[in-house]
Amino acid sequence: MNENNRFDKAKKTLEFEKILQMLAECASTEGAKEEALSVCPYSDRKKIVELQKETDDARRLFISKGEPSFGQIKNILPLIERADKGAVLSAAEILECANVLRTSRGVCDYFKTERKYETSLDVVFERLMPDRDLERSIYSAIISADMIADDASTALSDIRRKIRNANNKIRETLQKYITGDAYSKYLQENIITLRNGRYVIPVKQEYRNEIKGLVHDTSSSGATLFVEPMAAVEANNELKVLERAEQDEIERILSAFSARISDKSEILKLDYYNLIYLSYAFARGKFAVRLNAFMPEYTDKREIELINARHPLLDPNKAVPITVRLGGSFDTLVITGPNTGGKTVTEKTIGLLVMMAQTGLHIPAAEGSKLCVFDGISADIGDEQSIEQSLSTFSAHMVNIVDILNEVTSETLVLFDELGAGTDPVEGAALAVAILEAVREAGALCAATTHYAELKAYAIETPGVMNASCEFDIETLKPTYRLIIGAPGRSNAFAIASKLGLPERIIEKASASVNRENKRFEDVITKLDEQRTEMTAAREEAERMKAELERYKAEAEEQIRKNVEKSESELERAQETARKTIESARASAEFIYAELDRANKRKSKEERAKSLEESRAAVKAKLEEYDELDKEPEDDYVLPRMPRIGEMVYIKKLKTNAVVKTEPDKNGMLTVESGAMKIKVRLADVRIGEEYTSKKAPKKKETPKPVESMPSAVRSEIDLRGKNGEEAWHDTDLYLDAAKRANYGQVTLIHGKGTGKLREILRQRLKSDSRVASFREGTWGEGDAGVTVVTLK
Repeated sequence: MNENNRFDKAKKTLEFEKILQMLAECASTEGAKEEALSVCPYSDRKKIVELQKETDDARRLFISKGEPSFGQIKNILPLIERADKGAVLSAAEILECANVLRTSRGVCDYFKTERKYETSLDVVFERLMPDRDLERSIYSAIISADMIADDASTALSDIRRKIRNANNKIRETLQKYITGDAYSKYLQENIITLRNGRYVIPVKQEYRNEIKGLVHDTSSSGATLFVEPMAAVEANNELKVLERAEQDEIERILSAFSARISDKSEILKLDYYNLIYLSYAFARGKFAVRLNAFMPEYTDKREIELINARHPLLDPNKAVPITVRLGGSFDTLVITGPNTGGKTVTEKTIGLLVMMAQTGLHIPAAEGSKLCVFDGISADIGDEQSIEQSLSTFSAHMVNIVDILNEVTSETLVLFDELGAGTDPVEGAALAVAILEAVREAGALCAATTHYAELKAYAIETPGVMNASCEFDIETLKPTYRLIIGAPGRSNAFAIASKLGLPERIIEKASASVNRENKRFEDVITKLDEQRTEMTAAREEAERMKAELERYKAEAEEQIRKNVEKSESELERAQETARKTIESARASAEFIYAELDRANKRKSKEERAKSLEESRAAVKAKLEEYDELDKEPEDDYVLPRMPRIGEMVYIKKLKTNAVVKTEPDKNGMLTVESGAMKIKVRLADVRIGEEYTSKKAPKKKETPKPVESMPSAVRSEIDLRGKNGEEAWHDTDLYLDAAKRANYGQVTLIHGKGTGKLREILRQRLKSDSRVASFREGTWGEGDAGVTVVTLK
């Protein structure tokens, strides 16, 4: 028996066809629908895992990018076969082939767009081979199934032009008959019409001899003859010839396209197969999304573990999830409980989910669910009584069970519903135990439902057999549909009868007649059930508290991690700022040293040497001050608001108060003024409030007097009066560098009026200086011609 037949009967018993019908509704192509309706479970684990991975990748692509457009392609394989044999395809058939090429191109574009990760379907996408040239040729020549474009060929365009001319000629000829006075009185109506593809005019019966021509038709009353005048016969004949030529040219065009399709037959076949393969994969992915289904894990062990599994045919908003295990420490599960309690639904859920998974479908169960591969499913579920065979319910069940026992292997999943029912309870229970033993001897996994107390006892006493029950709420007389593994179910017959109003005396009499051992067994089950309920409630409370604790722990760890990352980030930022500050100070010092050395070479006077030494000492002191400044740790101060223009603030880095002159720019820098100095500072270094602005700036260390040309506090002007040209430019050169570092935009050079020679020397140097954007003479109030106002870049 092949692998398909091992599942065939179970497909009907478990209503697997309904699952396939739901799957087919998710398919976008006829080929994928056919594949969905005809698919059977596989027994090859490698094939199953491959299909599951494809389904999962299709599901992820569908969620992130949607489904590619499959263009409702139709099966073109018979068309290609006919084209290969030399047949001429119709325009509609050629368009179907072009649709496959167009769809193939569109799916390739989908594959290349927003490609974020590799999938198992990539190899199928990459097998597609669009032919843009053939596709474009077909769509430009064939407008629809019954319309060929004029420019499909030069010959067709020429023929149709002649047809239009012939039509016009005929109409002009016949127009004389319907508009002229000579003939209009002979006509029934002044119109031109068609009969048998030829242009005619309606002539009254009594005037048939007045207009010479061919009669093509008569009216139903015989009062009108449709006559083709002799003057139009030749033109109509010419039109017929042209129409025949048009059909011949169309046939030639279709023949040419059919030949091109035959040449590309292998590509078209591959494209069609791959598109159907992808369409079916996306149907499985969409079905998984619709069912909120996930990929199961496949294990080498002979066991099933379904977590929060739902019957796929039940309303997902009403279906109660079940968690079921089979295999591992036990190979047989005996499910007991009241009628309509969910026993059969549990069995069908197990069987259906196994079949779905082995078909490549995701299953409606939580992630982490595990399955093994079965070579078949043997199920005896429901009343299979056959009237034609005159079989009773018991006999029909036995026929099925005989077939099951003949076919069962160590890799079969066996499902029995109400095993041993329909006959004497004692004999039925004994027979049920023997059947279960036979199935266990074959090594199969088995789930069976029953009402027999003997089977409950058998499950308790026999290693490898486990009891399970479907929970029932006595108070509401309704099943909860929860599956409890490890505890047998109670029949609850007396309790249900009492709730429904059966007199107590009848119930007491019935209870007294129950076998003492059976009664004691039911009492034990009752106590076990009560203890289980208490333990379940305690476990659920413990799990809730554990989950809450874990959540608190995770939140605390996350907060600690963020704090550590923030501290590390702030430390790195502070270290980087300190490094940049020190490097900047050192660079400034080196520049100043170089300038002073150059000045020393130009002037060898003893006082210049002394000034150089004093300047070196000043720079070193400044560097030490920078080092001390950068060692200051960052605080956690947060600005309560943005500084306002004109407001007094405290600058942390400079340890001084300053007045805000501008609003912060996009880089978080703002300009402040401290004394005569305007500088740009970081917003992070600004402090607002009296507790900061009332602080006194620390006293500066006493340092040797700096050189005259480089004052310790850079002002917005420099006085050069009394110096010669070289001295004045030397001091100006150093001053402009200092002004640039202080972020001055404009400075003033005071040179006095005098003879104007010093002014000219300075302005000549400023013209070629790369730091200067422009300069001008001072205005009234600035110093007139005695100053030069310089704008820096």
